[in-house]
Amino acid sequence: MQGIGNRSWFAGITLAFVLVIAGCSTPRGPAPVEDRGTMTRAPAPGTVPGGPPITTDANGKPLAGIENYGKPGYYAVRPGDTIRRIGIETGQRWQDIVRWNNIDNPDLIEVGQVLRVIPPTGSGTSVAAAPSSSANSGSEGAVTKPVTPPPVIAPVTPPTGASKPPAPVTASPAGPGSGASGDEDLGWIWPASGSLIAGFDEAKNKGYDISGKAGDPVLAAADGRVVYAGAGLRGYGNLIILKHNNTYLTAYAHNQALLVKEDQSVQKGQKIAEMGSSDSDRVKLHFEIRRQGKPVDPSRYLPSR
Repeated sequence: MQGIGNRSWFAGITLAFVLVIAGCSTPRGPAPVEDRGTMTRAPAPGTVPGGPPITTDANGKPLAGIENYGKPGYYAVRPGDTIRRIGIETGQRWQDIVRWNNIDNPDLIEVGQVLRVIPPTGSGTSVAAAPSSSANSGSEGAVTKPVTPPPVIAPVTPPTGASKPPAPVTASPAGPGSGASGDEDLGWIWPASGSLIAGFDEAKNKGYDISGKAGDPVLAAADGRVVYAGAGLRGYGNLIILKHNNTYLTAYAHNQALLVKEDQSVQKGQKIAEMGSSDSDRVKLHFEIRRQGKPVDPSRYLPSR
C-alpha cells in the first residue's frame, strides 16, 4: 500500500509539472508590425474613433494641446512616435514642429499629446516660398513669419469725378506654396514611365506601384521641397518625401539610390532617385499622393496615358 501511495504522489507531481510547462509554452500572437500601406500605426489608446481622447497624463495634468484634439492641422501622439517620425508623416521639418509647439526636449513627448503640424500663421499664408539662392537654414521651407509685403505707396487723392480709388492689388506668392486656390493647381506628371502594376486601394495600397528596371529614373511629380530622404520608415526602403505646398506631399519608395537631400528644392520632372527594390520583393516604385496627410487616389491627379 505504501508503494501505491508513493506512485500516486509521484504521478500527481508529474502532472502538475506538465501543466506548468504547457502553460508556459502557450503560443503568443505575432508581434505587431507596421502597416506599410499607411505610414502610420494604430491609434493611441483612447483616441480610437468613437472613444474619448486621452486628456491627462499619469499625474492627472491636462496634456499639452488637448483642446485642439481632432482639429485639422493637429496630430495626436501615438505609442512609439518621435518628433522626427511625426515630421515625416506630416511632411514637416521636425525642427519646425518643435518650434511651433514650444517643446523644450524633442525626445520627451507623451502619448495623447496634441501637436500643431501646420505653421501658426493666418489662413491663406504660404508654406513654401520660392527657392532662394542663399544657403539653406533651419527655417527654410515652411514659413513661420509673415511674408514681407511689397512697399506701401502713399495713397493719391483721386481727381474730381473719379468713382473710387483703385483697389489694392494682392501679390501672389511665387513657387509651389501659393495660396489655397493655387494649392490644387500643381500640374502633376507621372513619376516613372513603367506600367501600373498595382492601383490605389484605401485598405491595402495607399498609392500606385509602377514597374521598371533597376536604375530607371524616378521623377518629381511636381515642384516641391525634400522633407525626407532616407531609409528610416520600415516597409518603404529608400524613401523620398516631397512637400509641394500646404496641402500636398508625395512619397517615392523602394529606390536603389537617392539623388536629393533634405531641404533641397526640386522641380517637376527632375530626377530625384533611381528605381530599385529596397524593402520590396521586386523592382518597382511605390508612389503616394497625400492631401493634408491623407493618402488619395493618384488617378484623380495624374494625367491619363
